[in-house]
Parts: sequence; C-alpha cells; structure tokens
Amino acid sequence: MTTVRLPLFPLNSVLFPGLVLPLNIFEERYRAMMRELLKTPEDEPRRFAVVAIRDGYEVARSAPGLPDPTTTLEGGPAAGFGPDPVKAFHKVGCVADAATIRERADGTFEVLATGTTRMRLLSVEASGPFLTAELEPLPEDDGDEAGALAEGVLRSFRQYQKRLAGARERSLATGAELPDEPGVVSYLVAAAMMLDTPTKQRLLQAPDTASRLRDELKLLRSETAVLRTLPSLPAADLTRGPTSLN
Repeated sequence: MTTVRLPLFPLNSVLFPGLVLPLNIFEERYRAMMRELLKTPEDEPRRFAVVAIRDGYEVARSAPGLPDPTTTLEGGPAAGFGPDPVKAFHKVGCVADAATIRERADGTFEVLATGTTRMRLLSVEASGPFLTAELEPLPEDDGDEAGALAEGVLRSFRQYQKRLAGARERSLATGAELPDEPGVVSYLVAAAMMLDTPTKQRLLQAPDTASRLRDELKLLRSETAVLRTLPSLPAADLTRGPTSLN
C-alpha cells in the first residue's frame, strides 16, 4: 500500500475532486501551513488534504464562552479537535492543490485551491505547527451502467436547477455545457446540491461512480419534489465551495 503524508486542513464542509475551494487563512496553525507550502516551487503541486469535521470546531475558540466564561482555551495544531484528532474527522477526504497562495500585509493569507483526488485518512500527527496526516490514495471505478446513470442524473439535475433558479433557464456554470464524463458528473452534482455535510460525505465516499450516481438520482428526485412546494430560491454557484473562515 502506497501512502503519503500531507498537511491536513479540516473543514465543516466536504471538498470534492474538481471543486474550487477559496480559503481565508488567519489562524496561526494554518498560516504556518501556507508558509510551508510556499516553499514548494511554483511549478510543483502545493498539496494539502481536506477532511470534513465529524466532531469539533473549524475555527479554534479565541475567547472564553458559554457555559463557562473562565474556560481555559486550547492552543496548538489540534485545538478544537479533542485529545485524539483522528476521531474528530471523517475518514475519506480530498487532496487539494493550492493554485494561488497570497500573503496579505497583516500576515493572513488568501488561498484558492482545487480538489484533485480522493484519499483515506489513516493517522493524524499533531507534533508540529500544523496537523499532518498519513493518507492512502482512494482510486475509483466507474461501476456498472455509469454512463446511462450519468445521463439520468444530468436530466434530473437540470430540473432541480430550474427549481432552485425559480423555473428560469440558467446554466450550470455561466453558460458552459454540462459535462458528460460520469465521474465528473457525479462529483459536480454532489458539490452543487444543497445537502447537509453527512449526505455529501456519503456521496464522496461512495465505492464507485455508479453507486454515487444512483444515490444522487434518488436525492435529486426527492429534493426537486420538495422544491416544488417552496418559494423560489437563488441558484448557487455550482463550481465553488463556500469560503472557509478557517
């Protein structure tokens, strides 16, 4: 089994391959991570791993709060994730490639990264200035009937999208044609749907593309039925994740 160790960035959201991830970095542990990534030559990938938080806080508490205002605050790379950080995270995540890392005058960073490949979290190390993780690459097969399922998902997604946009014609990404490669379809639709983190996590860790597409087809049909009974909602930017406040 081939493994790799990368910096680890836990979030309260799920990153999928192909999804653009903007980050606003202000905590010292993640500033240290970005300074380390900047040591990588520009012509090489500046990679880190993103995992969804199962139990913990994306941003470490910076002041005492309820219920005890005198609580001693945690510090260090594992702050907010408990004594055994690996238990705080979902076990399947995504490798991200930081295409842009820009340091501001105040020492914070503006980062734009893109999800690349899935990985499985094996262990977490908290002895340095930021978390690192031992990771196992997680390849994915198409599975049975992935092509036909992708066509069905795209049809259902168009109906879902129209409901979100108030029944107006609106394309997935500023007029671009929808993709037709099953794996790309499965990840793009998973990222685009308005779903909670556990459901998105389930889609990320599906055993193959066909399984993810089958799950998405059921979700699209049920969510579209719900949207028929709701007022119009704005369409989301379907190729970008929410900006993390880190």
